Amino acid sequence: MFQRFYPLALNAFTETIRQPIFGVILLATAFLMIMNASLAGFTLEDDNKLLLDLGLSTLLLSGLFLAAFSAAGVITREIENKTVLTVISKPVSRPIFILGKFAGLAAALSLAYYLSFLVFVLALRHGVMENTSDPWDAPVLVFGFGSLVASFVGAAFCNYFYGWFFPTTVLLFITPSLTLSVALLTKLDKHFGVIDFLGDFVGGQVFMAGGLIYLAAIFTTAVAVAAATRLGQLMTLLVCTGVLGLGVVSDYAFGRHAEDSVPASAMYHLVPNIGPFWVIDGLQAGLVETSVTFGYLGYAAGYAALLTVAAIALAISLFQQREVG
Repeated sequence: MFQRFYPLALNAFTETIRQPIFGVILLATAFLMIMNASLAGFTLEDDNKLLLDLGLSTLLLSGLFLAAFSAAGVITREIENKTVLTVISKPVSRPIFILGKFAGLAAALSLAYYLSFLVFVLALRHGVMENTSDPWDAPVLVFGFGSLVASFVGAAFCNYFYGWFFPTTVLLFITPSLTLSVALLTKLDKHFGVIDFLGDFVGGQVFMAGGLIYLAAIFTTAVAVAAATRLGQLMTLLVCTGVLGLGVVSDYAFGRHAEDSVPASAMYHLVPNIGPFWVIDGLQAGLVETSVTFGYLGYAAGYAALLTVAAIALAISLFQQREVG
């Protein structure tokens, strides 16, 4: 089974990162992360709290669009072009086909999320310049933009002289360079002075919150795979948006009325709850009671796994009955 699963997953991963929309969304996410530092400067209270909120929201929306467009590009297009027949006509079962496509899409989304989160960390490290006298965070600017420029220059060089595919080569260069940049910032202050490890860095709770958003993004990918087995690109995006939107407001819209209303109770139990993955309100409260623990992260991961398995099971069921000939 693994001999059939691995090529499908690798092919889905390669196809996804080669799609133009993949690179466009990644660049748009990075641009929004940078702009968030300026947009957050218009509050009357703590601007950095708004920067945290905007950054996590950007990560969630980026995962939504990447999942929907990528799934439609890898699955829907293959069904519409009838190229799926060349796969399932071989000794490859339909469940293996769906599992392989999901694994490849999840791997590509994980790479995109990792890079977006690194940019998010750089933005948080720089912070909001609340006053004109506030200094720029020179290491963030040098290492952040330096990684981007160096990756594009290196990818252009390899593309021109060796014929390497440009978008994939950019990812190949920027992943280690951006990782190294963030690692170096753990030992540097805003003026390139050497400080204690993590002396001037974002808190650990930010990484916990980012991990929870990642779990929601993986579940969204599974929903996108299920939708893409039957629907086109636009409808897949609408389904993912609807599921994610209802999941975010599930506690407020249905949970508080669940004991008094049968329809509200039914919706509360049927709609996947995204609330456990959105902990920004607790982080901004700054209380010990609202902090994210490893135990909570483990429970959330288990819940996300159950939701993802259910969505993939639905995808397999829908694709089993799909006429592709």
